[in-house]
Amino acid sequence: MENKKTVVLGASTNEERVSNQAVHRLVKAGLETVPVGIRKGAIAGIEILNGEPKIEDVHTVTLYLNPKRQGMYYDYILNDLKPKRIVFNPGTENWELMRKAQKEGIKTEIACTLVMLAVGNY
Repeated sequence: MENKKTVVLGASTNEERVSNQAVHRLVKAGLETVPVGIRKGAIAGIEILNGEPKIEDVHTVTLYLNPKRQGMYYDYILNDLKPKRIVFNPGTENWELMRKAQKEGIKTEIACTLVMLAVGNY
């Protein structure tokens, strides 16, 4: 699998959260993974970055923020991270952000990162 550097936006240290499980599975799959969240901590030995950290060469942003919380990150996602793809996990579907991303040439997918990894189509 090619290395698709992935930013997990909405990462949580709570092991019951899907974002936490996604970080573990992405790392297990050998993908460079950057968790970004609002609280300090670590997942799978990787420090959670806070705020809007500068991250280069992002392939995928996988979202774990509900649409109401995504608005403040539009500029960060689209203009700073400039990913090739955004994965809208269940509960994060946001047509406004999808349209904005597509206008910038960013691929959007409504999917589940965990399922994508499990079936090999990440």
